[in-house]
Amino acid sequence: MKKPLILICSLFSFATSIEAQVDGLPMNPAPGKCYIRFVTPAQYHTVEKRVLVRPAYTMLTKVPAEYKTVEERVLVKQASKRYIAYPAEYKVEFDTIEVEEPYHEITIMPAKLGLNIDSIEVRPKLTRMEWQYAFEDCKSKDPRDCMVLKNVEHPAEFRRFDSQTVEREAAFSRTQKGGRAAIVTRQVVAKEAHFEAIEIPAEYQTITKRVLVKDEEVVQTEVPAEYVVATVEVLEDAGGIEKWEEIDCNLTNNTVLPITYELGSARLTADAQNLIDSKLLKLMRDKPNIRVEISAHTDSRGAAEANQSLSQARAESVVNYLVGRGIKRSRLVAKGFGETQLKNRCADGLRCTEAEHAQNRRTEFRVLSN
Repeated sequence: MKKPLILICSLFSFATSIEAQVDGLPMNPAPGKCYIRFVTPAQYHTVEKRVLVRPAYTMLTKVPAEYKTVEERVLVKQASKRYIAYPAEYKVEFDTIEVEEPYHEITIMPAKLGLNIDSIEVRPKLTRMEWQYAFEDCKSKDPRDCMVLKNVEHPAEFRRFDSQTVEREAAFSRTQKGGRAAIVTRQVVAKEAHFEAIEIPAEYQTITKRVLVKDEEVVQTEVPAEYVVATVEVLEDAGGIEKWEEIDCNLTNNTVLPITYELGSARLTADAQNLIDSKLLKLMRDKPNIRVEISAHTDSRGAAEANQSLSQARAESVVNYLVGRGIKRSRLVAKGFGETQLKNRCADGLRCTEAEHAQNRRTEFRVLSN
């Protein structure tokens, strides 16, 4: 059952215009004129808000130690004397020689980042009074008997943002690593020789060693914070004010748009687009407060389910075209009726002429209450 359009045709005198003010009807309606009720929409403006998604933090990088290679002459046997009659006696000793200096290894513990889930309000909560139908099958001639004034709450809208937080700053520790020593065996005179002494020269050995030139160190780098820019709607005017606008009474009934479609297609031809521009687009631009229902119908030939889908697609094609031309989608309603509302006798199973079937293939529009 279609919902009745809220229209008031003025058939009263000046005395009834005073009563209309009390009942919420148009003030001073002109005789024979029709009016459409609409509620002023909420007005918003958008602002850009800078949102932190990752804070600034410190990053540490380890620089390895540096060595140089040097040669060193090391005594491996001490000078002594040898006697012909009684040679000297030696004892063995062991010396530890450092052949590689140790270094300090740095272990870096990187900064630990955590996840922080946050949201911001991008559209505030709005509460306003709205008329709504209370009955689907209203039999009253007065549309107001079928409506109820309801305080409707539109919840706030939020946008989620995932950001990172620093749970633990970066740090480092040092551990001594490396270093190498060689054990050198040497002979030391335990007892001098007797009688004639012969000098025994010392013996040396050349060794290669690595000397630490520069220890490991840490380079600190500051990582800057990261932001994103979000667009937020700010309410300027809550709207919700009931107003009335005069409308051509003929527009409240279904008006045919003589659009010709290709067989089995919902595509709009260039001629169809020009027709919509001249008959419907101009009306909606001149009357920015009206809503329009686009209805499409087929003849009875073919499967009923396919005809229903085709008619719905054709109605939506007209709606999508108007949206592409700048009309808000909220001002448009697309309804496909298939073969359920034939204008003549040409139902399934009856033989009809092509002209009779063409009467049922139609696209119509009518003005709705906003």
